[in-house]
Amino acid sequence: MTSGSVRLELDQRELGDCGVRLPRIALGCGNFGGVGSAPAFFGRGTSEPDALKLMDAAWELGITHFDTADAYGGGRSEQAIGRWIRQRGLRPTLTSKTFHPMRQGGDHGLAPARIARQLDSSLERLGVDRIELYLAHDHDPEVPLEETLGAFEQARDRGLIAAYGVSNFDAPALERALAAGGPLAVQNSHSLLDRGDADAGGVLALCAASGVAYLAFSPLAGGWLTGKYRRDRPFPEGSRMTQRPEPYMAFVAGEMYDRLEQLGRLASERGSSMAGLAIAWLLADPRVGQVVVGPGRPEHLEPVREAIAQPLDQAGRARLEELFA
Repeated sequence: MTSGSVRLELDQRELGDCGVRLPRIALGCGNFGGVGSAPAFFGRGTSEPDALKLMDAAWELGITHFDTADAYGGGRSEQAIGRWIRQRGLRPTLTSKTFHPMRQGGDHGLAPARIARQLDSSLERLGVDRIELYLAHDHDPEVPLEETLGAFEQARDRGLIAAYGVSNFDAPALERALAAGGPLAVQNSHSLLDRGDADAGGVLALCAASGVAYLAFSPLAGGWLTGKYRRDRPFPEGSRMTQRPEPYMAFVAGEMYDRLEQLGRLASERGSSMAGLAIAWLLADPRVGQVVVGPGRPEHLEPVREAIAQPLDQAGRARLEELFA
């Protein structure tokens, strides 16, 4: 379990007027039974017994919102969460997602018929009758957004979901979604090393102007902001850089190691881990409604406690942004 015995009291944000409140921290369950949505890793990643222990530790810490997707582990992530709910008798609030470029006849990734089928399957695996937040996991250029959002509206009218949104949408795609009826939330990759959404006219600004909640995943950039990757050392076995390195290859440079070493010194001055400081940077941005953390083991939740206990002021936040400019 995580060190310390004090349960965190996490701030919550209203998600529009739908009655859903999202806590600032969610447990990312993308590695339960796999490594994200990659079919090559289905059945690997975090085993179900270890996933159950991780959910126990998160709940004990005060993290009561779990984030998953129908594609994570080929459905194994939702199955593990469903088993935890049944065995513990507890009910976290949930985010799940659907999208896959796979076609079945004329049935595309975000076509209404597929959304309905995938949502029913997710509800069955999770063992619940409603998912609080349901997201389009990516943009499907072959299905009009009006059809996709219309299917989400129908699911909400039936009481199967409380709210819906999108994920992995850039600013132009989000603008089109807003014109088509609009999501209540956007979940994108965002961290000190991945700040494209913070550009002028980017997704963060668009969300703030439109009243759309912004949810950040991959807050530690595949482990690069934890200090696990060191100059002139092999990547740790089982890390993202030995499994799915492609999204992070741009970080493998001497200049990046210099900056990470400086981040480590700044964290040490605060009595914090690098990961705790990186999460604190996100939480210090009022535009970020939720941070989805994806720990591999219970002890990896400790940076969340550090980030809550040692909030970062705006001067400290600006200093970090300058370091990684």
